[in-house]
Formats: sequence, structure tokens, C-alpha cells
Amino acid sequence: MEAISDIGHSTYLSFTAIAARLGLATLLGAVLGFEREWRERPAGLRTHILVCLAAAIVALLSIEMTHATYFSGDEIRLDPIRLIEAVTAGVAFLAAGMIIFARGEVHGLTTGAGMWLAGAIGLCCGLGFWQIATFATGLALIVLILLRQLEKGLNLKSEKEEKLDTLDAEQPARGKMRPKP
Repeated sequence: MEAISDIGHSTYLSFTAIAARLGLATLLGAVLGFEREWRERPAGLRTHILVCLAAAIVALLSIEMTHATYFSGDEIRLDPIRLIEAVTAGVAFLAAGMIIFARGEVHGLTTGAGMWLAGAIGLCCGLGFWQIATFATGLALIVLILLRQLEKGLNLKSEKEEKLDTLDAEQPARGKMRPKP
């Protein structure tokens, strides 16, 4: 019977607060991922949601661990910043996989940066800083959508970069094969 009682522990935060924070992380990750999905980039909706949600879970765990009585002994030192560093390192690993060098150009930087941002927004949600998370998501949409339009309108990209962007957009996303004409 003791083994069963050890499976679940009471939490410092209410379940409602935990669910709201995870729900917000899922929603904001979806907002970021939708833009990438719409542009047919390899890391899209699901990837950004999962990165944001995972970061929120790690943040919630850091809160719960600092308040758990079984981590309060003198022999145990908790440093919640290490969990944030772990999220950053994990997301950096994923994002680095999105960045490629092809045809003499670097591709995937915006997608990699978006995944890093999704991790940071997830941490904000998990730690309860919803104001920072929602404002950062709004700023990200401005950068991803409006600044792209501004770049096109002002011809800030060279013809070569525009052509490469067009070629990238025409490439099959996520391994999907398109029929040959």
C-alpha cells in the first residue's frame, strides 16, 4: 500500500494553475508553429507545440521540486536555473538539426530561432509569467509575418536569396514526395 501512495505526490501549485499554464504553452506554441507550418517549413505546428509544452513542464517541475519536502535536506541542493539551462541545451540541439548549409547558403535559421523562442515561451508559461509569454508571442508574429512582408516590399533580399526561398518553399516538406510533372 505504501508503494501506491508514493506514486503520486501533492503539488505546490493547484491542478487548475498547472493545467492553465500547460494549456497556454500549448496555445502559444501552436501560434508560433502555425506560421512555420503555413510556410511549409520542416519544424511546424506539432514541433513548436511540443517544444513549448516540454519547456513548460520543466519549468513547472522546477517550481514543484523547490517546494517538495523530500528535496529539502541539507545534502540536496536545488538550482532551478539548471533546468532552464537544460531546456535551452535541448532546444538548441533540436534547432541545430534544422539549420543546414546548401547551395552555398545557410537555411533554417529562422525555424531554429523559432524553436528556441518556443522553448523560452514554454518556460514563461510554466513559471507563470503569462504576460511575458503572450507579449513575446505577439512580437514573434510581428517578426515572422510583418517583417517578412517588409523585406519583400523593400527588396531587402537579393534576387538570389528570393530564388532560394522560392526553391525551398517548392521542396517537399517533412519528407513528402510530390509527383513529377
